[in-house]
Amino acid sequence: MQRPTGFTLIEVMVTVAIVAILAAIALPNYTDYVRRGKIQEATSALLAMRVKAEQYFQDNRQYPTGGCVALPAVVTPTQISYTPLARFSITCTVPDATHYTIQADATDGSMTGLRFTINEGNVRATTVTSGSTIEQAGYTSNPNCWTIKKGGQC
Repeated sequence: MQRPTGFTLIEVMVTVAIVAILAAIALPNYTDYVRRGKIQEATSALLAMRVKAEQYFQDNRQYPTGGCVALPAVVTPTQISYTPLARFSITCTVPDATHYTIQADATDGSMTGLRFTINEGNVRATTVTSGSTIEQAGYTSNPNCWTIKKGGQC
């Protein structure tokens, strides 16, 4: 007599349960990994903008009072330029000749509510809007650094 071959229903259900458990663990971790990769776009751009502002200060003894402008716009002598970002918008505030703040606000849906700032003193801060998508993902504000991981970790 030949034995039947194949899998029993119990074996298939155990396999499905194991795959579901692995997916429940892996998917959130992968999503956060992708989010952290997107954050690097903003922090890199802010550091580049800071360098441009400091170079402008060295040449002119004041910060660019015209702020910053996204290329390909025409850049005036009192402005610094930057390449537009895919997931963040850049804003420069120059209240006077010796102070500035550059901020990057998230425009990507999975990071809505996230803002990074840097100023002339190299003070870096993260602001997370209450109730936003990024807050629901576990990110928090930090006035002393750029939060690049969940829980306010720098």
